Amino acid sequence: MCGMWFSNRRMRGAPGWLLVCLGNPGPKYAKTRHNVGFRMADALARQQSARLDHLKFKALTGTVSLGEEKVLILKPQTFMNLSGESVREASGYFKIPAEKILVVFDDISLPPGKLRIRKSGSAGGHNGIKSIISCLGSDQFPRVKIGVGAPPNPEYDLADWVLGTFSQQEGKAVDQAVENAIQAVSEIVKNGPDAAMNRYNGL
Repeated sequence: MCGMWFSNRRMRGAPGWLLVCLGNPGPKYAKTRHNVGFRMADALARQQSARLDHLKFKALTGTVSLGEEKVLILKPQTFMNLSGESVREASGYFKIPAEKILVVFDDISLPPGKLRIRKSGSAGGHNGIKSIISCLGSDQFPRVKIGVGAPPNPEYDLADWVLGTFSQQEGKAVDQAVENAIQAVSEIVKNGPDAAMNRYNGL
């Protein structure tokens, strides 16, 4: 079930965007395929000398500036399948529409390190995105997908795969993808998803 959070306020100085970076909380998951969203959030925070240690909206949060936009980063602490609860609470509190909720997450349909940007769409089998769509009642939010590669064969357990870690070669590709994703996120916030798609899709 999605938590409900209502607010009639649009606060002065409030963030205009939510940057939702998906993963699972706890050190045992830190280096897994499913946590590339968290890795990107941490890398962006380091670049901006920001802290992601304020627990609010069932997430670790922090604020950065991208161009002239104030952006609230969310790292939901609910575990992946309930990520939408955090997004629903934060977006409701700050009155942020779906088109300004940018989600970064792992995608097994892309080779390790490849990026794909979309303005909207279905969950594509990703439980975190499925939860966000359910809780927002909309799939009209932009997203940056970071490729983590597909299981080696159809019989491979998908949960085991996404909760597994990268090979050394894959890890290097994903490290670069995280840097590219930061640039793509900045481009989306500053100039819109179309500009980012033209520039970063397929990197």
